[in-house]
Amino acid sequence: MIQKNANAVIQAIIAAILFGASPPLVKLLLGEIEPIMLAGFLYLGSGIGLIMYRSFKRIMGHESIEAGIRREDVPWLAGSILAGGIASPIVLMFSLRNTPAATASLLLNFEGVATTLIAFLVFKEAIGRRVGFAVSFITLACIILSWNAGGEWGFSLGALGVLLACVLWGMDNNLTRNISAKDPLAIVTIKGLAAGTFSLTLALFTNNSFPNLKIILGAIVLGCFSYGLSIVFFILAMRNLGAARTSAFFGTAPFVGAVLSFIFLNEHPALQFYLSFPIMALGAYLLLKEEHDHEHLHEVVEHEHRHCHNDGHHTHYHPGQSNVEHSHWHVHEAIRHTHPHTPDLQHRHEH
Repeated sequence: MIQKNANAVIQAIIAAILFGASPPLVKLLLGEIEPIMLAGFLYLGSGIGLIMYRSFKRIMGHESIEAGIRREDVPWLAGSILAGGIASPIVLMFSLRNTPAATASLLLNFEGVATTLIAFLVFKEAIGRRVGFAVSFITLACIILSWNAGGEWGFSLGALGVLLACVLWGMDNNLTRNISAKDPLAIVTIKGLAAGTFSLTLALFTNNSFPNLKIILGAIVLGCFSYGLSIVFFILAMRNLGAARTSAFFGTAPFVGAVLSFIFLNEHPALQFYLSFPIMALGAYLLLKEEHDHEHLHEVVEHEHRHCHNDGHHTHYHPGQSNVEHSHWHVHEAIRHTHPHTPDLQHRHEH
């Protein structure tokens, strides 16, 4: 796997670690704050935290070299906010009222499958047999990890609602993939502030009471890392891996949560953990060893994104050209060649 893809895998795993840390920590907060209000402060925390980070970078003299969000990006961003930041949490909230915890826990693993199917069927992302097996193994491992043999079971409209929430998150992932070339800090900041404001307003409208300041600050800090930085790394990974492969690596997040539960909540590993881990590892191995190599055509395209001039796809010239990364509007001339690649920004052709 080429270097940029190796970096993308690391970014996807970091995203999984940051998000996987949230369930046991959210569990500690839920006894002190209502779920809707908690969601609001988590999303607001992601936006506020990234604003503070961007401000700190500017004070230190580090200007962003990422491409800014343009008018043509707004529909994708708006769709992502509506699907993943607003609709999905609301659907899930109402669905969980009539869905046994054991059922919901297993059904939530459908997000990775939904992301892959939407990427393949709607956005024509290349999904080979190897990637399909990898996604299947990681999803199966998550199902085994979530299994609760002694839990209450039932399949109802509430369970269908959980599946719908997963589909909405899958749509969110794929819509975000289409603007992953743009500044991820800006994307996640806007998404966090918009979704957080909506959820907090809904919480106040439904007469949720405010918790103490310590709980609010805890939720904001958790949101900054598990919902803010996590999604930033997720977007960075999608630039080079595409939605399906990034979601597959992100699917390892429940294992991170399980390990942290062992550490912070003194929960001992169940048999499911030991059964599911080798299956998950096999899925990750299949993704890491994937080789996709064929002759392909790059059509003429004009766009703006962060790039340098030593990657074989940016041969245009402009004053001050160098091998350092920068961002500006540029044109790619048509080219046909053969080399290993994944569905990154330059290789989203149909197969």
